[in-house]
Amino acid sequence: MLVVGDVVTDVVALHHGPPAPGTDSTAAIRLVPGGAGANAACWAAHRGCPDVRLLARVGADTASWHERELIASGVRPRLVRDAGAPTGTVICLVDAAAAGERTFLTDSGASVRLGPEDFGQELLDGVGRLHLSGYLLFSAPGRALVAAAVASARALRIPVSLDPASAGFLSALGVRRFRELTEGMDVLLPSGAEACLLTGLSDPARAAARLSRHVPLVVVTLGGDGALVARHGAVEARVPAVPAVVRDTTGAGDAFAGAFLAALLAGAGAREAAADGCRAGALAVSRVGARPPKGAAQGA
Repeated sequence: MLVVGDVVTDVVALHHGPPAPGTDSTAAIRLVPGGAGANAACWAAHRGCPDVRLLARVGADTASWHERELIASGVRPRLVRDAGAPTGTVICLVDAAAAGERTFLTDSGASVRLGPEDFGQELLDGVGRLHLSGYLLFSAPGRALVAAAVASARALRIPVSLDPASAGFLSALGVRRFRELTEGMDVLLPSGAEACLLTGLSDPARAAARLSRHVPLVVVTLGGDGALVARHGAVEARVPAVPAVVRDTTGAGDAFAGAFLAALLAGAGAREAAADGCRAGALAVSRVGARPPKGAAQGA
């Protein structure tokens, strides 16, 4: 599997209750590797996918560290080193008093400079799936890269999936533009909020059904309510969540995506793959940070 997306440095601040304005608030602060594309790649490797590759762009400042972290997680990285921009940084404010809910402050840095010149068709040699981070859609170079990568994948009959990534950025991009840019995708993996935004509907199930008229397979993640699997304009499965003690919800959707795609590659059906995605999501929210535990890969 080839993942094309983002690598960022996450600054995770685990606090209790709203920060007090104008003064200090205590927090446990950690510096950890992140990025939606990188996270999904690591979770796919963790769930047993034997060959996971990642194309991303990082600053020269932290490139070596990120490369080591990805290799340690079983991913084969191709990191383009950018001398003109630092690695993206995300400040993740995680409220332990609100079930690990998080707020992101994002400086995309070098990740938004990833473009078609960084992509080569040789990256798809032997690849069973292409997965794209939706963050690529929020910059002109990224959109050009998506078009080039999708065209190459379609020529090779490689299925393409995309995670819309951010309801906030989707609002700025616009629904019509998103649909134009995702023409030809095989799998869409939105959150419930993203699915509703993309359809104008308030019910995630109805939103999933409508989106599946545009993309053949739509799997909507609903956090503690599990996931919905939709095809051909109808929801065909509702997959329950796996109980978990929630510490940090950062990266739960990335964990779901990586595990889901790894299971599909291993021959699972969509419902079975979504169940594995829910298991990975439960493990993700029980940990601080968005990456899986290091160590032996787990089979789906």
